[in-house]
Amino acid sequence: MSDFYFSNNPQTWEATDSATDTAIADTYSLVVWNDEVNTFEWVIETLMEVCGHSLEQAEQCALFVHHKGKYAVKKGDYDTLKPMCNSITDRGIGATVEQNN
Repeated sequence: MSDFYFSNNPQTWEATDSATDTAIADTYSLVVWNDEVNTFEWVIETLMEVCGHSLEQAEQCALFVHHKGKYAVKKGDYDTLKPMCNSITDRGIGATVEQNN
């Protein structure tokens, strides 16, 4: 939990607002689900194209999805993640947008 301090310095206030905005913006996760249909290569390619992951990030995410059954591959606000989720599911890969606790 963050501490808030009152200050007459507007720059300090903006920094606090920015931190709060970031915390609110990252309240959702894009979760990709494991299946027995899609190949690692297809999932990796999809994560690179849709989520902007590097090859290494996409490979790591694919391994987590495979071994854990699902994995949050990206965090952000709902309006950003929902179109990504739609693109992933349009490619035949299971994905959902879930609210973080």
